[in-house]
Amino acid sequence: MSAPISTATEKNIFRKTNAHTGRRVCISPKNSSMSHLAYSRIILNGANPTESLSTGDRETGLICLSGEVTVSVDSKDIALAQRDAIYIPRDSTVKITTKTSADLAEFSCDVANRYPLQVVRASEIAKDAGLQFTTGTPGCIRHLQMLLAKNIQAGRLIAGITQADPGNWTSWPPHEHAALLEEIYVYFDMPEPAYGIQLVYSDTQNPEIVTIVRDGDAVLIPSGYHPNVSVPGHRICFLWAMAAHREVEDRQFGVVNVQPGFKQGPTGLEAGRANSRRDS
Repeated sequence: MSAPISTATEKNIFRKTNAHTGRRVCISPKNSSMSHLAYSRIILNGANPTESLSTGDRETGLICLSGEVTVSVDSKDIALAQRDAIYIPRDSTVKITTKTSADLAEFSCDVANRYPLQVVRASEIAKDAGLQFTTGTPGCIRHLQMLLAKNIQAGRLIAGITQADPGNWTSWPPHEHAALLEEIYVYFDMPEPAYGIQLVYSDTQNPEIVTIVRDGDAVLIPSGYHPNVSVPGHRICFLWAMAAHREVEDRQFGVVNVQPGFKQGPTGLEAGRANSRRDS
């Protein structure tokens, strides 16, 4: 595994994680507040069409953000297209190759057990109302894709995509899940001049983070409420990845504590929550 990039000057914020080619380990427990979760970005093109890695003691999820790749896991070849994902067990040897160009997000967590190799097709996710759905009320309408969630077996990792309607909030009502999960948001598919505003706080009087976020930025959420909002006329789009503190037992989506004063109805996560922990 290549060396992590240095910690950003802003605590728990890593800027421009997509400003490179090849594979770069952007965030790991070695350079951040994460206890289990790591995030790498893999950007391939004609000049750099191949990257390799060994998963070691970490389960690994790859999400194809654009382009097409062939992922070879222990010599088994699997083609991935845009919004496809793959779960790769610990103790695997991986080679990723493109014939054109591709952009992938890589998330990983340390695990004690080995779970099976699993491929997730965007076309199949789109057919399942519990894995791809629109939720929220006026002002907080967003669209979710559950890519590596209740549909796969895993130890700690949960990941997917949220896209808000222009000018709308996500992660609303404000909620937190620090007892079960740590989380990373990675913003993508937000071409200039689009931007959003991210908050992370336990106390609204003294927020830990209030910052502008743009394409390629990553925000770490070890704890706290974490709503965000897009500017009018532009959408906000981000990957979310979570790591359970206790392997398997804490791997639960949508089990959250809503900020007091905002408990006015459903959280909007109910469709993705049912059977979110799939036992082996």
